Amino acid sequence: MDLFEYQARDVFEKHAVPVLAGAVATTPQEARQAAETIGAKSGGVTVVKAQVKTGGRGKAGGVKVAKSADEAEQYAQDILGMDIKGHTVHKVMIAQGAKIAEEYYFSILLDRTNRAILAMCSKEGGVDIETLAEERPEALARVAVDPNVGIDDAKAREIVEEAGFDAGTGEKVAPVLKTLWTVYSEEDATLVEVNPLVMTEDGDVLALDGKVTLDANADFRQPDHADFEDEASTDPLEAKAKKLGLNYVKLDGNVGIIGNGAGLVMSTLDVVAYAGEEHTGGTAKPANFLDIGGGASAEVMANGLDVILGDEQVKAVFVNVFGGITACDAVANGIKGALETLGDQATKPLVVRLDGNNVEAGRQILADLDHPLVSIEETMDGAAKKAAELAAK
Repeated sequence: MDLFEYQARDVFEKHAVPVLAGAVATTPQEARQAAETIGAKSGGVTVVKAQVKTGGRGKAGGVKVAKSADEAEQYAQDILGMDIKGHTVHKVMIAQGAKIAEEYYFSILLDRTNRAILAMCSKEGGVDIETLAEERPEALARVAVDPNVGIDDAKAREIVEEAGFDAGTGEKVAPVLKTLWTVYSEEDATLVEVNPLVMTEDGDVLALDGKVTLDANADFRQPDHADFEDEASTDPLEAKAKKLGLNYVKLDGNVGIIGNGAGLVMSTLDVVAYAGEEHTGGTAKPANFLDIGGGASAEVMANGLDVILGDEQVKAVFVNVFGGITACDAVANGIKGALETLGDQATKPLVVRLDGNNVEAGRQILADLDHPLVSIEETMDGAAKKAAELAAK
């Protein structure tokens, strides 16, 4: 789960990361009240920031420096309701102004490629870090972090030295890196990013803009994380799938996809995309990622189909299942039961590809069902082609 900036700021403050005062507002009047209180700490200057889970807010006009409470109210009125890369702004953060001398970059992330935790740091913050990493990779230090040790004094010194900080600046930055590791570790995060991490004219190091991604797999030991959910910005189908215990991500295409296992579903996305390009000129594309996991009972399959069929963009559904622990005949009975459960709610064609344990028995169950919406395909490529063509129609 990605946090909004104001939520990340609050988490930082909880773990003693140095931050400036900030408050969230949902109306221009609330923004004015917050600016009156917070601005008193910075000569009346505040920053009004759109709260959306995407980058490029500044370029889109979603970040404004206000020199008075009146300006903060006006900027909030302009920003609230704004569309930024498909995200509607429902809240703004009113942040205390700061006199910035230097801007840096720091992040801790899960490096899935190398199966490690990676700390990245640069003396050049406040910029598009992806561009910096591509055009001048030497300006971005990358330091592996042992999760059993974390960022202690020695590791913090190593990071600031690799980033090229002078000794005096490094001594001020290093302790902040340690507190950011505390956030990463104790909150079960997969990403903690600060851009910019700044040195003020008074010599203080502050985290001005934070991004935090929390690991949903740790929700069982982080009950407070449920408070971070934002229903206004959550896709209703994703929220519904989560309540049903399904791993679902909505995409922009028209071919609904159900599979058992994340690897198989990812492969199915690729195959459908290729089939759409080859056979429909790009008209057919994946509409979602939906992993039903190891179980494929009638209830699980019905829940999955219910979510996907609730997406008005979906024109056809591709069910791609490899029978392992759950055999193909059980999967077929699950599909049969799902169609019986959904009844008239099932109105879109289903292309089913089964393989693996008891595949012939599974295919025979579906053949005997002889449902007008169900097509059986033996190969993954053939099923993808069929689903793409049906969706394109």
